[in-house]
Amino acid sequence: MGSKMVHGYFWLNDKQWEKIEALLPPYVRGKRRVDDRRVISGIIQVIVSGCRWCDAPLEYGPRKTLYNRFVRWAWRGIWEGVFMELAKEGGPPAEALLDSTHIKVHRAASGGRRIKRGYGPSARAGAARTRKST
Repeated sequence: MGSKMVHGYFWLNDKQWEKIEALLPPYVRGKRRVDDRRVISGIIQVIVSGCRWCDAPLEYGPRKTLYNRFVRWAWRGIWEGVFMELAKEGGPPAEALLDSTHIKVHRAASGGRRIKRGYGPSARAGAARTRKST
């Protein structure tokens, strides 16, 4: 690998890279791709750390390259093919993980029955019936 590998960041080791390299698309239109190993390591670092693409470490190359490669390959189904192939080689998982997402919504977004609180159409109708003394 031509670039300097900085400790503390994720870098694909030689064994991992050998498995992935054969699964990548060989043909590129236009300009040649930059170092695939460095870019894929950067993509994995961003996904694992949960940071934004614009906060990716510069050791992986231009941040726009990381984002564009991830999005374009996702659109073309390349990542799915890589994951499926790696999953076949790995055998059954030693453990299964479940992921859940917790989303907070405003209490009015529940869609449940509304409670009358003295405002709205019925409150205005009641106010119109009572006359104020002058």
